[in-house]
Amino acid sequence: MATVNPSWGYTLHLPHDPRAPGIARTTLRATLAAHGLGELVPTAELLAAELLANAHLHTTGPYAFRILSREPGRLRVGVWDNDWRVPPGFRDGEEPGALPPEDAESGRGLHLVRACADAVGVSVLREVGASKGGKLLWAECSEG
Repeated sequence: MATVNPSWGYTLHLPHDPRAPGIARTTLRATLAAHGLGELVPTAELLAAELLANAHLHTTGPYAFRILSREPGRLRVGVWDNDWRVPPGFRDGEEPGALPPEDAESGRGLHLVRACADAVGVSVLREVGASKGGKLLWAECSEG
């Protein structure tokens, strides 16, 4: 008999607190272990860390972390925040901005996400009727 691997997803609502990204990464590791996706932990955690840091550093309100699997061995991590501005490189066909100078202490995170993810994207939530607005940046990775 064939088994069906149903899709699943989790959302963690986070306050604007410096501990929130670490709590989200711990949740990600536990979730992947529970679903037998331990192989994805290094890449998924890197993607999540960069998206969470971006939301924490560039917004002032709460944010949310989303973990989603629609097919076996493939994972999407996403971070919603209340700022609708999309960073360079997340719109379809758009290249990220230039890398910062070598001595810069920040500015490489989203380049790293694009380099390590199988796919990236954004959903801007500012249409009429959107309850909170903002954006959801996401990145996908898969086993093997």
